[in-house]
Amino acid sequence: MAPSTDPDALAELVAATVAAHPAVARLDGGKFGVVATYLPGRRLLGVRIGQGSEPVELAVVLHLQRPIPDVVRDLRREVSALCGGTTVDITVSDVAVPALAVGPPAPAAS
Repeated sequence: MAPSTDPDALAELVAATVAAHPAVARLDGGKFGVVATYLPGRRLLGVRIGQGSEPVELAVVLHLQRPIPDVVRDLRREVSALCGGTTVDITVSDVAVPALAVGPPAPAAS
């Protein structure tokens, strides 16, 4: 993380960058909701900016439009660049599967 960067503002920037990625369905709190940044009056789920040598942690739900390792690599590269080269740990908490269109049942054959 860049030393002069406000951690709260950086968390907001990271969250916006990650959420804007087309393969990201949403940010997530991870197991037990621990991947979060506590901001004045609210909790920002899915992003935790580490202190010192700690990594940045992300938890995301992804669309299955691209291979998961490719998306993780893209996100890691983007977020690391925003955070001055810091290590980025990413948890894929779930995948978003598009809802199937279900119509009325087919008429029975006579």
